[in-house]
Amino acid sequence: MEGLASIFRISEKRRFSGCRVLEEVFICFTIENSLHGKFQQIKDGNMKILVTGGAGYIGSVTVEKLVEAGFDVVVLDNLYQGHRSAVHPQATLVVGDLADKAMIDQTMEEHKPVAVMHFASHTLVGESVEKPFLYLRDNATNAGNLLQSMWEHGVKKFILSSTANLFDKPKQMPIVETEEVIPGSPYGESKAMIERMLYWLDRYHDFRYVALRYFNAAGATEERGEDHHPECHLIPLVLQVALGKREKIFIYGDQYDTPDGTCVRDYIHIADLAQAHILGLQALLEGGASRRYNLGNGCGYSVKEVIETAREVTGHPIPAEITPPRAGDPAVLIAGSETIRRELGWQPQYPDLKSIVRSAWNWHQKHPQGYGD
Repeated sequence: MEGLASIFRISEKRRFSGCRVLEEVFICFTIENSLHGKFQQIKDGNMKILVTGGAGYIGSVTVEKLVEAGFDVVVLDNLYQGHRSAVHPQATLVVGDLADKAMIDQTMEEHKPVAVMHFASHTLVGESVEKPFLYLRDNATNAGNLLQSMWEHGVKKFILSSTANLFDKPKQMPIVETEEVIPGSPYGESKAMIERMLYWLDRYHDFRYVALRYFNAAGATEERGEDHHPECHLIPLVLQVALGKREKIFIYGDQYDTPDGTCVRDYIHIADLAQAHILGLQALLEGGASRRYNLGNGCGYSVKEVIETAREVTGHPIPAEITPPRAGDPAVLIAGSETIRRELGWQPQYPDLKSIVRSAWNWHQKHPQGYGD
């Protein structure tokens, strides 16, 4: 693939350049503080935001950051994968399912949001292959119910939590927005279907949206972290070994065309994802056009590197065992993010793997049983 060698060179530079990391953290700190000022300036009118899936991992952290920025937040979640205790105490929780159009209409009428952030979704690639209609039907239909209700109630600003699984076999790395959309699973297909709905609403109905595509959310804030049942993401699985919940971590294949033979993936801190969603919201509230962005740190980390970083952070040996590779796992997946950096000023606060893993470890130590609900 094009640029593969340069990706790994950039990765090494960013991992060991302390000045660069400090510079990025400082830049992002100033952006975050200036954002709060901008939101305060436009808070004269109704600033109520409806967040579907706001009790889940990514949604709950985004709600946290929205509240901190001064927004009035309503969370709509069926609590199937979300946690009631993950919802920020200053947010209003509505328990309901997006399959229930009448419930959505009632929520719109009662709370009158100016915009919607949509996180509620089935999100497991493997499950989507085994149960395609849970994704092709439910994800798309539920989003359609939400969008129709928004349209009928005059709510025309929408932030979609999409996926970089829209790109099954990208021609270059990092993956850019101009890459042809060829979904890699029924899950990716369901997000592509939603993006097509948004295209037509934008084209003919003055409906504006931002779609954010990314791969692996990771890390935690002080109060909110990753608690899935069952868990299938690498970083929390590795940390479960350090917590004594698992005997070892399995590495699926070590003969890939990468520096250490294991798969390379792009990890992005959950707070950085939340910031990107809020920047997209700001752009729409200021009258901006619809847009689609890919999100990533721009450099990848291998499975072995993730495990070794977790060993450093936790002080635990974390035994690992090599097993046969999984069918369909590509060697490298990295999302580019130059467009959102340039257009919206997005800058990750946590650009290095160690800070991501450390934040997750801190949360899991404080919450060894997760949210406990």
